[in-house]
Amino acid sequence: MAPATLGLLAPMSASANEVTINDFNAAEEIAVTNSRVDGLEARFNDLEAGSFSETTTASFGVDFLVGAVDKTGANEKVTFDYQMGIGLETSFTGEDSLSATIDIGETGSVVGGADGLNFDSTTNALNLDGLTYSFPLGGATVLVGDNTDVSAVYTGACAYNAFTDYMGNCGTGNSVGLGNKGVTAAMSYAFDNGFSLAGGISSTPTGIATKVEDDVFGIEAAYTADSWGLAVAYSDVESSASGTTDATYWGINGMYAFDFATLSVGIESEDPASGSTAEGFFVGLSFPEVGAGSFDIGMGTTGNFADGATEYYMYEASYSYPINDGMTVTPGIYIKEAGTDTTGFAVKTSFSF
Repeated sequence: MAPATLGLLAPMSASANEVTINDFNAAEEIAVTNSRVDGLEARFNDLEAGSFSETTTASFGVDFLVGAVDKTGANEKVTFDYQMGIGLETSFTGEDSLSATIDIGETGSVVGGADGLNFDSTTNALNLDGLTYSFPLGGATVLVGDNTDVSAVYTGACAYNAFTDYMGNCGTGNSVGLGNKGVTAAMSYAFDNGFSLAGGISSTPTGIATKVEDDVFGIEAAYTADSWGLAVAYSDVESSASGTTDATYWGINGMYAFDFATLSVGIESEDPASGSTAEGFFVGLSFPEVGAGSFDIGMGTTGNFADGATEYYMYEASYSYPINDGMTVTPGIYIKEAGTDTTGFAVKTSFSF
């Protein structure tokens, strides 16, 4: 019976296999699969396009600093500091801009700290350093945001390439280079004849424009021509911190470009709510073509000093050499007087990409 049974089953099995194979159409199955894959890709592309704007750009900057100082207690040690900045910018209309600045850095040295280049120190943690939105309003530009200087909308007239931070605003860091107390709103307007006008307010987010909190108010008028410029600014700085005096400031900085160099100057006057008025100044020369790089030398007071008070000065010189489009090496030296003088030498290597 076994052979007879197998003989009956064999034709049935063959018939079943034929039905299965004949029912399978490879071309149709592949078409269905491709259709499903195309659908998934379309959904993914829609999700990707909606999650990241095509107008968003990112920029990066990194500074390495190797230096040493001659100062009591510093032991003339060679130190290393770094800082990195990430800038994100998005436009929704083509005329507006939403910007975010993220910093990370570490500095524990004298040359990278308050006595020198004042590198950003976030203890190796990412820190949102500024978040702003700017947009046109009539013929003016409006800026609102958090942790952004009021002077971000100022024109200024300082052409000096500073090595140390204090020299960055030509000695007018309390007026023409006005900082912030937190949340900021500012506006600027540029006229067709070279004149510009700007102003704003910055307050602590917990109490905007209230006496019990910290506030800064500022206004600037500037004129820029082909070879010279001038900026005049007024600021009112109010502080709730114990032992800190409210003060107003007047600042002027200007520049004039000769054929071989550019001269930059700055003068600032401070009028505290209690105490004597004080003044400070800065002067610097920038030589744009010295070999393959540029050379800057400047000096100024380390702050604003009252009449009769002992004045201290700061001197610096630096040479910036571009290795390529994204890398610049800047060796520099500075001397800062403060009873005990600090002499610092450092080499800063900057990358931008």
